[in-house]
Amino acid sequence: METKLEHTLVISHKAKLISFMRSHPEDFDELIKLAIADKHRYSWRAAWLLWGCMSPNDKRIRKYIKRIIDVLPTKMDSQQRELLIVLQQMELNDNYEGCVFDICTKIWQKTSNTPSLRYNAFKLMVKISKKHPDLSRETNYLAKPLYIDSLSSTVRKSIFTMLEDLSQKKKNHIR
Repeated sequence: METKLEHTLVISHKAKLISFMRSHPEDFDELIKLAIADKHRYSWRAAWLLWGCMSPNDKRIRKYIKRIIDVLPTKMDSQQRELLIVLQQMELNDNYEGCVFDICTKIWQKTSNTPSLRYNAFKLMVKISKKHPDLSRETNYLAKPLYIDSLSSTVRKSIFTMLEDLSQKKKNHIR
């Protein structure tokens, strides 16, 4: 049987979904669990809604970070993308960052993945590299033509902008 949240996920637009979550904060745990579940009809939409109604480093999500990371490689592109966006908004500890960086690297290197998934994986790699400058060389290496040529010019430009920011951060870190 479909829950009230599941029903709302499939019939509403994002603004109405966010309003629903604000009116029903008691459903937030269900939203998180649904976002990491294998309910094809609901899970990617739940993850999509989750990042739209969470605050940066949301304390309600912290206890689920390990589970999100653990299930991330097993999900379909759309759900992975939305979960990566959730993780982009969270402060991860060093152990989690290493694992997430590895997962994102694999996603990025698989050029058959959707461009939006790969872009969000790269974005998270850059965020982690800013905190751990020793990873910036690897991140820069992964922006070679093999991985970026299949992306649109707009996405490539965004990738290069992120790399420039990363390079500036590394220079400032060395000083």
